[in-house]
Amino acid sequence: MLRYLTAGESHGPALTAIIEGMPAGVTLTGDYVNRQLARRQGGYGRGARMKIESDEVRFLSGVRGGLTLGSPITLQVANKDWDNWSEVMAPEPGTRLDERVVTRPRPGHADLAGAVKYGHRDIRNVLERSSARETAARVAVGSVARRLLDELGIKVTGQVVRIGSVEARALGCCKEDLADALAGSQLLCSDPEAERRMIDAIDQAREQGDTLGGIFQIRAYGVPAGLGSYVHWDRRLDGRLAAALMSIQAVKGVEIGLGFNAAGQAGSLVQDEIFYEHGRGFFRRSNHAGGVEGGVTNGEILILNAAMKPIPTLYRPLQSVDLITKEPLSASIERSDVCAVPAACVIGEAVVAWELARACLEKCGGDTLAELKGNWEKYLLYLRQV
Repeated sequence: MLRYLTAGESHGPALTAIIEGMPAGVTLTGDYVNRQLARRQGGYGRGARMKIESDEVRFLSGVRGGLTLGSPITLQVANKDWDNWSEVMAPEPGTRLDERVVTRPRPGHADLAGAVKYGHRDIRNVLERSSARETAARVAVGSVARRLLDELGIKVTGQVVRIGSVEARALGCCKEDLADALAGSQLLCSDPEAERRMIDAIDQAREQGDTLGGIFQIRAYGVPAGLGSYVHWDRRLDGRLAAALMSIQAVKGVEIGLGFNAAGQAGSLVQDEIFYEHGRGFFRRSNHAGGVEGGVTNGEILILNAAMKPIPTLYRPLQSVDLITKEPLSASIERSDVCAVPAACVIGEAVVAWELARACLEKCGGDTLAELKGNWEKYLLYLRQV
């Protein structure tokens, strides 16, 4: 089983992840992971934290000579801002717990619910872990999964299709054309005219001390039919992908294919008719299902959309109540972004890549990359002949 666990606080010394179940023999380098970490930190509308951090991964176990060993992989991403927080966030007794105390919960965050749940009187004990800084570890983990998918011919790509009220034309094409259209984009948007209007909207929100959310789309190319299962609810791949995307901070909605738009159309317009060609196998001429039917991939391009709410940390804070005194006041202000939809898109690519890698290993297995690829090629041949 492919699984992982992350640990670390936003202003702690580092973020750490442990991956178990990655086959031996997969080429994996720090440079490969660092490219994805850099993409997560980019995008127009990011805040001051991105000027401090320059994320780089360090492998502590499971990789030798640029190849995975089959044993647990330990990843670490250092927090460059740790030096400024070491006296406040250190684990040893005597830490200056009275410094940078937060008692004003921010609406839209885990602040109040987390403090009540765990009995904290300093909300910093909540926000340090609930922070989206944690997603740096998940992007590193997803990069390892992406490296495995590369070997199997699966490509995961994301694009931003809406920021605020500005909608872009989603480019539905081959992976090469989409990659070319996104090259150089500040917002991972394939529609240059819409991107210009998005940037204007972000600038206006910044001037007003406000924030913007949006929608990003994840596409996975080269996914064969048969990943996932209809047999049990927790093995349905659509449910697992939706859960992975919903786990990203500030994501409030996920749809696959037509998603919510399918609810308002006749069934004859929604279902994807089935065709067959010798040597090609079964295929569809439309993809309203977004590549998944009954919890199982059907061989078409996987298409998922995720809606991200505006970041709840505002520089013109909303009303709140002090956790201790219960006095009404303005919410706390923590360093934040104006818009992080492009970053969320990169994180979305990572979590989708992880779930697809899990599904591939469940389907074809193997303790080594060679064994996995041998099983994978046999399965692909079967699909062409069935």
